[in-house]
Amino acid sequence: MIRLHFDQTIALLTLDRGGARNALPIAAWNAIADAAASVVASDAHVLVVESAMLGVFSAGADLSEFPALIADPALRTRFRTAMAAGIEALAALPIPVIAAVDGGCFGAAVALTLACDIVVAGDAALFATTPAKLGIGYPASDVARLHARVGAGQAARMLFTGDRIDTDEALRIGLAHCRASDAAGPARAMAATICANDPDAVRLLKLIMRDPANLAHDQAFENAFGSPGFAQRLDAFLGGKR
Repeated sequence: MIRLHFDQTIALLTLDRGGARNALPIAAWNAIADAAASVVASDAHVLVVESAMLGVFSAGADLSEFPALIADPALRTRFRTAMAAGIEALAALPIPVIAAVDGGCFGAAVALTLACDIVVAGDAALFATTPAKLGIGYPASDVARLHARVGAGQAARMLFTGDRIDTDEALRIGLAHCRASDAAGPARAMAATICANDPDAVRLLKLIMRDPANLAHDQAFENAFGSPGFAQRLDAFLGGKR
């Protein structure tokens, strides 16, 4: 259902539930949170979120669990908190997270990509936030991320209409950031490029982007000049002439 493996310093989180178009049940959201914790404990410098299926990223939350939510308020809370745990665990990772989206990415799966730093969209990618079609809302934290990613008007259009957005439109409004005929390969290539940079510097840059007003960043910027990584990379850049 959720697989995590490592290719040297690249972590790969794979959605693999082919019979259900990668629809994510409660257990899958918990597994995503567990996978994120494993990534934190590892030596990974970048995480790539991808699908094992051709033609679909994820159908979103598993609708087969929804009938039980009608009569069971406690299960509604369990569903909401499990989904939030998985999404927030990805969003909180200190390393860059890249989503490789090929095919359909619907409902809660869009929220999953919003927790990622960079979205690489394949030519056939389709995005839609569809809760209004089912008569439900979208978690407030996910609405906030969508608003931050695409702006108030585009977020309203996506949420109120539930219409599908293709790759061109996703790039235009900022929902996706890069285009490729097949997203997985370029996403991994981008991850390799990031891994070639200093991991501490990349982590610092992500931290600054997350909260640029934090005054502690000024000292962290200065401290980086005294790091072994800076000295080694500067020496290599200058050809040992330092």
